[in-house]
Amino acid sequence: MDSAIRLYRPEDESAVVALSVRAWRPVFASMEAILGREIFFRLHGDWRDYQEQAVRETLADGQMTIWVADPGPVAGFVAARVANVQRQLGELYMLAVDPENQRRGIGTALTEHATDWMRDAGMRVAMISTGGDPGHAPARHVYEKAAYTLLLAAGYYKAL
Repeated sequence: MDSAIRLYRPEDESAVVALSVRAWRPVFASMEAILGREIFFRLHGDWRDYQEQAVRETLADGQMTIWVADPGPVAGFVAARVANVQRQLGELYMLAVDPENQRRGIGTALTEHATDWMRDAGMRVAMISTGGDPGHAPARHVYEKAAYTLLLAAGYYKAL
């Protein structure tokens, strides 16, 4: 799989945005089920628009290094960055694999590729954040498979 991973190019934007919306559909459904419609809508509005914007902002962020899995059509992407030079902390910032290509090792290959890049950039620790809800279970599986250590955190929300 690694040979099919290449640097992101601007012409990949439409494919990356589209696959990200498809990939995160179960995540947003899970978050809405947990938070309830009111809080969910206050946080995200139309989640598709929210997610499209988040992906486009990530793709345009000059501090990110971004790769795509391209075994034909773009099947997934990963964005990573140096989060803190002094602490030698790298961050895998965003990852998505098209649902049609999930459970084929693409997420793991992208995660390992970004982790290797962080190591080569002199980082001593790599971090990834994800949700604890059922919709994020596949992401947690990928990160655990890549030998990341889980540190639980709690987030609380209230409609105002």
